[in-house]
Amino acid sequence: MTDFKTPLPLVELHCHIEGTVSPEMALKLARRHNIDLSHILDGDGNYLASDFAEFIKSYDAMAQAIRTAQDYFDLTYDYYAKAAKDGLCYGEIFFSPAHPEPFGLTYEAYVDTLSAVADKLEADFGLIVRYILTCVRHEGVEHAEATARFAEKHPHPKVVGFGMAGHETQGHASEFKKAFDIAEGAGLHLTCHAGELAGPESIRAALDAFSLKRIGHGVRCHEDPELVTELADRQIPLELCPSSNVFIGIFGSLDDHPFRDYFDQGLKVTLNTDDPAFFDTDIRREYERIADTHNLSPADLLTISRNAVDAAFCDDATKQRLKARLDDWADNCL
Repeated sequence: MTDFKTPLPLVELHCHIEGTVSPEMALKLARRHNIDLSHILDGDGNYLASDFAEFIKSYDAMAQAIRTAQDYFDLTYDYYAKAAKDGLCYGEIFFSPAHPEPFGLTYEAYVDTLSAVADKLEADFGLIVRYILTCVRHEGVEHAEATARFAEKHPHPKVVGFGMAGHETQGHASEFKKAFDIAEGAGLHLTCHAGELAGPESIRAALDAFSLKRIGHGVRCHEDPELVTELADRQIPLELCPSSNVFIGIFGSLDDHPFRDYFDQGLKVTLNTDDPAFFDTDIRREYERIADTHNLSPADLLTISRNAVDAAFCDDATKQRLKARLDDWADNCL
């Protein structure tokens, strides 16, 4: 990516909060709680994550070191402070109350902590952060509905969306309709992981079942050309995560990734990191890698950031602030 005097303002919409924890931060948390994480780190201090199964094993073990509100404050601030220095101006991040619940961290305390982090990040860096409440698909329908009820019972202005992650092949999307209806009724915008480990039929099922504003991943839509046309016509944003896709083996390399094809076909594409601490990436590197691999111009990268602002779940006033930053950058750097 061209090295501008003023970095392009970057926007990220698809990132899992536990997946941002660097090995250094994980060890700090492990020491805090007297936990041994040596079995998930290699000799250079990186996570052992050579394939998807090893990634899940390391991810789950690391998450056991995240136990308190202070832990979540520290790890969230650590990730976004670094991202802000790389040019991130707005970020949305998935969080699930199922992770800290066994350690006694209530939903209300969790959200209050995340809100406090967002306030500090905006004060320190001008970086705006919002949160997406997320259920875990393979935990089942009752879990999904209970997760959505948190938003219904405890609304918060910084929790702006609801989504579903987890094993995409378990359970049909229609089984989770009530959970999404509850969340939508609570005022949350909707997204859903689809078209990653499963094919375009997963995307269609999610679109049919839910009033989605975005698709989480959606990277296999090219397997159904009619779906590509529909997504382009309806301008449904895709939360694409190229480094993640290559890591878990959906594509052999970034050269094989369909990002450029989607961009050229008029799909509303965005760039995201997914689980950056495990996939050797950050938001700036995602922009740089795609620009270098697929010969994207500075104007193209600006379009990607603008797509993400359009797709963001924040309020209109915040979007206007973000658009003004992008317009100012374009006036001074293009």
